[in-house]
Amino acid sequence: MIVPVLFRNLIKAKRYNIDLICRRMASNESSKYLISNSIYKSFLTDLGLEEENLGVFDGKWFANGQVIDSISPSTNEPIARVRQGSLEDYNRIVESSQKAFQYWSNVPAPKRGDIVRQIGDELRKNLQSLGKLISMEMGKILPEGVGEVQEFIDICDYAVGLSRMYDGKVLPSERPGHVLMEQWNPLGIIGIITAFNFPCAVFGWNQAIALACGNVTLWKGAPTTPLTSIATTKIVERVLRRNSLPGGLSSLICGGSDIGSSISKDKRIPLVSFT
Repeated sequence: MIVPVLFRNLIKAKRYNIDLICRRMASNESSKYLISNSIYKSFLTDLGLEEENLGVFDGKWFANGQVIDSISPSTNEPIARVRQGSLEDYNRIVESSQKAFQYWSNVPAPKRGDIVRQIGDELRKNLQSLGKLISMEMGKILPEGVGEVQEFIDICDYAVGLSRMYDGKVLPSERPGHVLMEQWNPLGIIGIITAFNFPCAVFGWNQAIALACGNVTLWKGAPTTPLTSIATTKIVERVLRRNSLPGGLSSLICGGSDIGSSISKDKRIPLVSFT
């Protein structure tokens, strides 16, 4: 009979459509984050990023705060997840930074400059990938994203030269047979709070000079660009590990206003650069 055959075909068609819809839903679920998209996966994973990323670094990666999505403003799609740091995490990295400063402040300035040079070289290797991430996460055009990384590289080059140019004054004293000597000394932990519009360059302007001068840095990037902060820190981390240096030289904590407020009020941090 024709009717049962048509009915069976209709049932098959419905089953096929339901199965197709289920497969599409599963596909959409698996590709919720842009990092799983083959178009973006290569350069994002080259930067050490994953679908979920820990947002605190002091030599080790950890985090105990809220999990947030990093959203690409150009498409309103999530790129990846980030677990932010808690106030307890903040206190831990301040302690790590203090220990790192005790070591780093006694390293000769030319040696410090050589580490900054290596950071610049590592950034050169990742110029395009990091520039793409900045463009993707912040929403600026690609040439500006790449330009930000180049600015970080340029300030590293400047800081390398600066590390061999620290001078002091020798002044006459009122006491016979004595002179007065002026010498520059590192401050300690430099807190760096950066805005969303230049999520990499502003950090670079501060960090390169701070490290060359014998200070250590504690960075809190904008909550809307945490992946850029993490990827940039991972690049610096490679240099620190290669030279067996403490991670507290370049600490990072992703978080919100509670972390920024803690940095600005912390007496253990003698200087805060806020943009």
